[in-house]
Amino acid sequence: MYQLFIDRCDDLRFLEERYRERRPQFIIVYGRRRIGKTELLLRFSKDKPHIYFLCEKTSTRANIVKLSGRMAEYLRKKSFSRILFEDWEDLFKEFVEWKVKDEKTIIILDEFQYLIELDKGVLSLFQKIWDLHLSRREDIMLILCGSSVGMMETEVLGYRSPLYGRRTGQWRVDELELRYIKEFVPSYDYRNLIYVYGVFGGVPAYLSKIDPSISFIENLKRLFLRRGEFLYEEADNLLRQELREPRNYKLILRALSEGYRRVIEISNITGLDKSAVSRYLGTLELLDLVSYEIPVLERPKTRKRLYYIKDNYFNFWFRFIDVNRDLIEEGRGEVVLDEIVRNLDNYIGFIYEKISKKFIQFYPYIPFKIARLGREWGKSSRGESYEIDLLGYDKNKSKYLILEVKWSDLNNRDIKRIMKKLEKIVEMIGIEGQIYYGVIARKIFDIKEYENNLILLDLDDLMKYILR
Repeated sequence: MYQLFIDRCDDLRFLEERYRERRPQFIIVYGRRRIGKTELLLRFSKDKPHIYFLCEKTSTRANIVKLSGRMAEYLRKKSFSRILFEDWEDLFKEFVEWKVKDEKTIIILDEFQYLIELDKGVLSLFQKIWDLHLSRREDIMLILCGSSVGMMETEVLGYRSPLYGRRTGQWRVDELELRYIKEFVPSYDYRNLIYVYGVFGGVPAYLSKIDPSISFIENLKRLFLRRGEFLYEEADNLLRQELREPRNYKLILRALSEGYRRVIEISNITGLDKSAVSRYLGTLELLDLVSYEIPVLERPKTRKRLYYIKDNYFNFWFRFIDVNRDLIEEGRGEVVLDEIVRNLDNYIGFIYEKISKKFIQFYPYIPFKIARLGREWGKSSRGESYEIDLLGYDKNKSKYLILEVKWSDLNNRDIKRIMKKLEKIVEMIGIEGQIYYGVIARKIFDIKEYENNLILLDLDDLMKYILR
């Protein structure tokens, strides 16, 4: 299978099922840039009657003229493109009158957010197009696709949108899961798979750049540490495309990559006003680049938020590439590579926590069903600070799982030390109920017998289950 379609079976199945239904279809497809939306839609429509149109940031008139040309090609009637259409409604109304009935036609408008940016009134026009001209046509499947996650969720899918309630289906195209990354680098061992995921994330466009015949470090050097390389420039290019003030967003992303995770900390280090920081973070959340976590024992609406860069590629780029661009521009990539190698395992520690969290949620051998799982931090009643990598509990809060996650090799002595620390924290914050403890490490050596309420897992355990 073509690499971009690794693990796109569910996506294709969704589209195929909608296509086979004998009713009009109005589908919204969206997801961040480079995730493979266009390839997905082209693959789906390849052997079906279809019109693919890539919207442009030119003008509404230019887009209408260009789409009329695509429709003329589909109809095989050049005269259609010579019609001077007044607006989008006029174009679609004429098209459905010209097209052959009963031939199911897929119309794909890719990067639809560009039309919204040109004229917000386009949303009301497409509402009218659907209501008056397409909603009774079983031979039409209209797909609006967009890369601006926030705009698609608010302007197109949001309840205030003129299009709200019209869609017959929606599909968010997400990153590939960890288990499918092995198909890009089949010869890599588990440890290097984690490195690949921590740097490239699950973005097919990035993963497909990897040369599996050379080492992970050589790929880093080749793809990130030379001027003109795609992944050296990519983060900068994406921010310029998506944002009007990329400079301030870059300041915030750089601060997050350096470990400043609270709004007040980010404000202090960047010199930006707290309200501005909050606003910029909100935009980065809509772009699916940033997220936040709250203590798992707190109520969901608590203000105790720690922000982090959600996208692994952006996280790595800001942590190691952005701050060293002067060296890379000078051709001194080897100096940057040395820094990356020295600090890579420390960087991967946070990534391994995220992997472990997802793994534990689905791992069948946990002795109870976890209702909520996440990090826990704060201060005890005596003012002592504490932190738990992962804390999970059942719906009755009668059973708890307390986990330490370490991207390092541990032995029996290390396990005992961690256990004492976790038991002290549990006593400190007064958790009551049946407590299960656990350690997830990169590798665990010299294991001795422990009680049944201790779960010990390492990278081999995780990957054998994930890749099963």
